[in-house]
Amino acid sequence: MTTEETGTGVATATRESKPAPDFDAIGIGAGFAGLALIHYLRKEGLSIRVFDRAPDIGGTWSWNCYPGAATDSESYYYCLTFSKDLLQKWSWTKRYPGFEETQAYMRFVADECDMWPHIQLDTEIVKAEYLGELGYWRVTTDADETYTCRFLISGMGMISEPMIPKIEGLDRFEGPIFHSSRWPRGLDYAGKKIAVIGSGSTTVQLVPVLAEKAASVTVFQRTPNYILPAMQRPMTSEWEREIKENYDEIVEKCRNHAFGMAFDSPTGRTVADTPADEVQRVFEENWTGSFRWVFETFDDLLTNPEANRLASEFITRKMKEQVEDPEIADLVAPNVDDYPLFAKRPPLDHGYLSSLNRDNVTLVDIKEREPLQEITETGLRTTRKDYECDIIVLATGFKAYTGALEAFPIYGSNGQTLREKWERSSDSIMGVCVAGFPNLFIVTGPQAPFANLPTSIEQNVIWITRCLQKMQHEGYNVFKPRIEAEREWTAHTAEIHNQTLMAHGDEVNSWMMGANRDDKAPRVLIYFGGADAYYDKLDQSADEGFPELEFVKLNA
Repeated sequence: MTTEETGTGVATATRESKPAPDFDAIGIGAGFAGLALIHYLRKEGLSIRVFDRAPDIGGTWSWNCYPGAATDSESYYYCLTFSKDLLQKWSWTKRYPGFEETQAYMRFVADECDMWPHIQLDTEIVKAEYLGELGYWRVTTDADETYTCRFLISGMGMISEPMIPKIEGLDRFEGPIFHSSRWPRGLDYAGKKIAVIGSGSTTVQLVPVLAEKAASVTVFQRTPNYILPAMQRPMTSEWEREIKENYDEIVEKCRNHAFGMAFDSPTGRTVADTPADEVQRVFEENWTGSFRWVFETFDDLLTNPEANRLASEFITRKMKEQVEDPEIADLVAPNVDDYPLFAKRPPLDHGYLSSLNRDNVTLVDIKEREPLQEITETGLRTTRKDYECDIIVLATGFKAYTGALEAFPIYGSNGQTLREKWERSSDSIMGVCVAGFPNLFIVTGPQAPFANLPTSIEQNVIWITRCLQKMQHEGYNVFKPRIEAEREWTAHTAEIHNQTLMAHGDEVNSWMMGANRDDKAPRVLIYFGGADAYYDKLDQSADEGFPELEFVKLNA
């Protein structure tokens, strides 16, 4: 076979006889999605190779290695559930595992399930193109090697491509400057003056740890966040025994929860139907850590503006109680008139608020009081003063949901790249397929739910596997996502989004709407109809034979 590339980027093939692809499926990303793909596809007798540019498996957790990096989901359901044996064998050490423990868990899964032969590390995919005549995908690596497959599957994650802000002088600073998700391993920051730009979840985890050794830590905050308590605690033998005795129920809870978590909700209780003093009592009693507080108190916190306001006021009061300086307390806590709870994703506090009481931690408001002007050779300059530092950390978030898929060209059937298609609107079918891109699957892509990721990942992979089963059993080579189905899902996602308080995200630069990006307009990126309802829709689609897809039989 020979291949040619047209001026549009579409690869066409001329052939004497159709060659076999190198693999049935190629996955990109060796995190939870890559491991799940290996397990489920291998069970179907399909060959798969998972590529990752990192030197180890772990996905997000092979990159997010900054001090203090940890999950915000509780450990015992932040895991894959395809094997009851693995759930019993693995032991977590704490409520929220750090990046080292999460990555160790993934190595454990790969070891126990003999997945390593299907994983190729230190290999970046720099181009992917659909070969229409063959019904194959061809990928090119950074070593200029090419591989072909029947199905290309992105497992690159929804928050993996860093968002680098456009700040004048970014290349001028003479010391280390880097995005938090590319933290240099082994970096010695003891006794250093550190500037952190951003005040989201990463900063909330990072600052308390840095402050223990650094000479100073200065946080440059644009938008304050509603910060919930994490309340970290070690895993005890009694707690572990209770978890392992009830894992079937825990897995079922995750599958049937609106955010894919093992929470006891809905509660059947609303703020609207509860006396004011009882509302405050329920808030206080449930102030025990994690996102549970949002979902195990009242069912209308994210839909009823008055309920949301009461919750926001309670959170800000709790936040301010931990900060000794009233001026700093007012600065770090949102004004409840500015935006509702969950318009931005709230961080969990592992000591950030109390760290603001330290003499070596400073909080700077760059939204109103002293906007950031530029980066200099020795630090940062605001409209008020110069801040000297030795290290600058860009804790500025990610190009969520689409960034990794737009970072290199992925050419569909008509020569258009995903980046080009998503210039104005990041449309998809359930976040898993995109019209114009046959035989391409995306795990937790745009317009999928924002939920406990391992739960959503596994549900997506199960749907993908059932689709491949159908194609194998019925002799199909190619599926083509229907544009009508894409339009219908996009409209449905937007309609639900506009009914929630999360629709205010574009007002406060929320990454959940892509409003933190300076290269694209804000848009609807998340399905807020409930992860449980979304998983039901995946099952319904598979049960009905995948009506969103057109199946084709190519000549051999």
